[in-house]
Amino acid sequence: MDLYTRGENAFLKAYGRYDILLEKGEGVYLYDTNGKKYLDFYSGIGVNSLGHGYPPYVKALQKQIETLMHVSNYFYTPVSIEAAEAVKKATQLDAVFFCNSGAEATEGALKLARKYYYLKHGKADSEIISFHHSFHGRSTGSVKLTGNPHYQEAFGPLIEGVQYATLNDLQSVEALLNERTCAIIVEPLQGEGGLNPCQQDFLKGLRQLCDQHDICLILDEVQCGMGRTGTIMTYFQYDILPDIVCLAKGIGCGVPVGAFVANKKFAAAMQPGDHGSTYGGNPLVCAAVKTVFDIIEKENLLDHVQKMSQYLLKRLDELVNEFDIIQEHRGLGLMQGLVFDQDVKPIVKALLDDGVIVVTAGTNVLRMLPPFIINEANIDEFIDKLKKILKNYK
Repeated sequence: MDLYTRGENAFLKAYGRYDILLEKGEGVYLYDTNGKKYLDFYSGIGVNSLGHGYPPYVKALQKQIETLMHVSNYFYTPVSIEAAEAVKKATQLDAVFFCNSGAEATEGALKLARKYYYLKHGKADSEIISFHHSFHGRSTGSVKLTGNPHYQEAFGPLIEGVQYATLNDLQSVEALLNERTCAIIVEPLQGEGGLNPCQQDFLKGLRQLCDQHDICLILDEVQCGMGRTGTIMTYFQYDILPDIVCLAKGIGCGVPVGAFVANKKFAAAMQPGDHGSTYGGNPLVCAAVKTVFDIIEKENLLDHVQKMSQYLLKRLDELVNEFDIIQEHRGLGLMQGLVFDQDVKPIVKALLDDGVIVVTAGTNVLRMLPPFIINEANIDEFIDKLKKILKNYK
C-alpha cells in the first residue's frame, strides 16, 4: 500500500488533501517524496514567514529542545518571559497569554471581554459583534464568530449573543450596538473571506465606538499580523491600538503557538483560574517566538517585506491588465488575492502540477501568502507560471 493511501486510511476526513506527499523544505521551496520541487507561495497558511529550514531559527529550537521543553504554567521560565516581553513590545499592549492556535487565541479574547463585562454589570448576558465573511477559527466559540453559515450549520447549538455587521459599513455596526454589547471583533484584513481590508475611517470608527460605549475592540491578526502586511501589526497602519489582539501563525513560524494580548484595562479582569492551557507558552514554542522577533528586527525583514510587496503588486497589476478573467487584486503587503470571474480551483490545481503552491480564499480568489524571504526572481517564477496557465483561459 502506497503512503498516500495509508494516509487516507489513517486520518479523519477533515481536509481535502492534495495527492502529493511533501517530504522536506528549503528556503522558499518544498520537495515531495519523488523529488519534485514546489515554489511555496502559501507558507502553510501564512505560518512559515521565514520559509523552511531558516538556520538561526533551527539552531534556536535545537538548543531549546536540548535544554527544556515543558514544565507547565505553574512556573516561569526565562525564555517565556523574554518571549512575552517581545510580544508586548511589538503590540504596544500590556499582558500576554500564550496558547496553541489562532482559534484558542480567539476563545481567550472572547472570554476576557466577557469577564470584563461581567465584572462591570454583574451578569453574564453579553453580546459580540462580528462581521460577515470573517473567519476566527473552527472551535465551537470561534466558529460562531466566523461570519459564514457554511462553517456553522452542522454544529449547533453554538454560543449565543453573536451578531454580524457588514465590513466597512459603520452604520451597520451602530445598528447592532446595545447595552449588552461587550466586544467588536474584526480582522483588519480578512483572509478566508477574500482578502478584504478594512478602510481607514471604518477601523478608526470602530475604535471610537468602543471608547464611547466602554466595550472591547478585539483585532484578529492571526493571519495578517507579525509583519505579513509590512508593519509588525497591521493596526499600526491605521494609527490605532486594540484592547485585545489575537495572534498565531507567523508568531511561531512553524511550532503550534498563538497568543492574545490585552491592554491594562481589560487584562485586569483576568484572575487565576479564569483561563488556562497545558501546553500554552511552553519553553519550546517561546524559544520560537523570541527567535522570530529577533530575526525580524536584526535582519530588517519588514523593510524587505515592503520592498517585495511593491514588486509583487507591480507584477499583479500586469496580470489584471492582461487577463479579462481577473477582476482585481486586493490585500496588503505579502497577503494578496487575485479576484477572478470564475472558480479558481482548476487554476490552483494547474499551478500545483507546475510546481507552485497557492490556495483559494472562497471560490473565486487566488490567495498568496509567500514567505518573507522571497526575492524578485521567486515572484517572477510565480507570475510566469501563472501567466502560462491563464493563457488557456483567454
